[in-house]
Amino acid sequence: MVRKLAGQGIADPNLLAAMGAIERHRFVDSALVNQAYEDTSLPIGLGQTISKPNVVARMIELLLQGQDEGAIKMGRVLEVGTGCGYQAAVLGRLAREVYSIERLRGLHDKARENLRSFRLANVHLLFGDGMQGYAKGAPYAGIIAAAGGHAIPPAWIEQLAVGGRIVAPMETAAGQQALVVVDKLERGLKHSILEAVHFVPLKSGIA
Repeated sequence: MVRKLAGQGIADPNLLAAMGAIERHRFVDSALVNQAYEDTSLPIGLGQTISKPNVVARMIELLLQGQDEGAIKMGRVLEVGTGCGYQAAVLGRLAREVYSIERLRGLHDKARENLRSFRLANVHLLFGDGMQGYAKGAPYAGIIAAAGGHAIPPAWIEQLAVGGRIVAPMETAAGQQALVVVDKLERGLKHSILEAVHFVPLKSGIA
């Protein structure tokens, strides 16, 4: 899987090492284990999916590219949409601290179970409304989302540090989802719209 990611253009050596260290098969149902290392999204229950390895790597690489050059690890990161916990585990090897929030109780519990054996003391799993972010952990060097809405929620902008970056899917004016990068600069926000993606919709509240 890691060789395939490198062949697809993922270049960051620390990211490739993290993707190699976190075994994806431990985050999917036993019936799907033989598909765990294919570049495909897989169901994880409650109408949600684990993203393709290539999409996870692409989004995290974009997040890393927003960090100060020479930094050994990313600063504090907020992940919106824990899902099964896979991306949080990868981020845990790349960031000093990760706060990952999930609005579906069943997935939050599943992620907690999945992550237990990895003993990532710097990964904090939260049950709550991701659209509100997590103010107690702010400011964040990076915010990454696994669900897309019509706009970037104001709470995320507020909780992002100056110099920080958001990587998230967002619905464009054409009604399609695209990957969006938002950089918070001293002089304001810089938006970059990248390739088309397909994520579950961003929803408020808990369930």
